[in-house]
Amino acid sequence: MVTALGYGTTGLSIGQRVFGLADWYRDGTLAEYVAIEARNLAPLPGNVDFAVGASLPISGLTAWQGLFQHGRLQAGQSVPVHGAAGAVGTMVTQLAREAGAYVIGTGRAADRQKTLEFGAQEFVDLDNDALEDVGGVDLVLDVIGGDIGKRSARLIRAGGTLVSVVGPPETRPAGGLAIEFVVEADRAQLGEIVQRVRDGRLRTNIGNVSTVDEAVAALNPTERRRGKTIIRVRP
Repeated sequence: MVTALGYGTTGLSIGQRVFGLADWYRDGTLAEYVAIEARNLAPLPGNVDFAVGASLPISGLTAWQGLFQHGRLQAGQSVPVHGAAGAVGTMVTQLAREAGAYVIGTGRAADRQKTLEFGAQEFVDLDNDALEDVGGVDLVLDVIGGDIGKRSARLIRAGGTLVSVVGPPETRPAGGLAIEFVVEADRAQLGEIVQRVRDGRLRTNIGNVSTVDEAVAALNPTERRRGKTIIRVRP
């Protein structure tokens, strides 16, 4: 999380609290200072904690762009949310519910309670329940890929959409669309997301807050993490 140190015709001022997503080719996630284009930043309201702000850009923008920009979600549509207890999944669930969708969360048995607490109307235990029993759906935002992605494509009814953030879909839905995308910075969308946090319409899912010294262990890819991991660069 950062404070603006410079400004121009950007809508940001020196010393203003900001948050955002750096371009993918730019390093500096765990740096004390990083140069970032102003267009990738949005003001962080004073009543939103820095850790909360840090949890929003990737998870929130992935959910927003997957549902609305690429999936074109409409009220009344049905949406299975894979990894529904995770950082992205909880965002997808809440935004889809707010838009009037019927949300079916999926995950492991231990994820049931959190998935339902974040607003899913049903839960599918991928280890013990048959995913295919959910029937025809309108939109899947696939954050898992592999076998789950292939099975999800077969769930989509005619005119529906499979949106993937894990690479080109291996199986395309019959009579539907298959879209792959990489999340991008967007100031207007960040503003929409943080406003929902301020209004109490959107909750973040922070799993662990660690120091820089603990970052390697905290971000260990071999361990399953519950919620968003936040690294504090300064105490």
